[in-house]
Amino acid sequence: MADMQDRVLALAKRKGILRVKDLHEAGIHPEYLRRLCKKGALVRIGRGLYMPADAQPTANAGLAQASRRVPHGIICLLSALRFHEIGTANPFEVWIALDQDVRRPQVEYPPLRVVRFSGKALIEGVERHRIESVQVKIYSPAKTVADCFKYRNKLGLDVAIEALRDCLRSKKCTRAQLWQYAKICRVTEVMRPYLEAVS
Repeated sequence: MADMQDRVLALAKRKGILRVKDLHEAGIHPEYLRRLCKKGALVRIGRGLYMPADAQPTANAGLAQASRRVPHGIICLLSALRFHEIGTANPFEVWIALDQDVRRPQVEYPPLRVVRFSGKALIEGVERHRIESVQVKIYSPAKTVADCFKYRNKLGLDVAIEALRDCLRSKKCTRAQLWQYAKICRVTEVMRPYLEAVS
């Protein structure tokens, strides 16, 4: 039994955030999760999500948790701005992009804000970052700014303009990259005057 618990702990350390599904895939009974939580070796951080008790969660832990829950999703908009340290947005939900045809995930925690992307707007500009030992897909700074202009009616034009200015001033992207994603997101006419106004 101790050997099996050691296997679960090793799996938790390797994955950062452990799901019940991970145990099933490894051929381990989920009862070991309950036992390890009782011992204080694992901590339940959400329904079906566990972390090693000695893990130090980062400010982006919610992004890792969302990615473990919705592996086909891509962190976008306000959550991507926060991750890249662009602007002042500090969302309490994790903004995640899904394909038009994918069913909305039933996730209690972390709270999700699902937006629908399609075609090139879904697949272009995706970066992969390791957070809490989890590989997380996040849109690049330039793609995120273009997305903010596309979703300006939801976020507010002021958020998109602040993101554009901050992104250029902090050199997180180039004008050429912004223009490339403005074309992909079909917001060239909206972005053009703001892009020209920023020196």
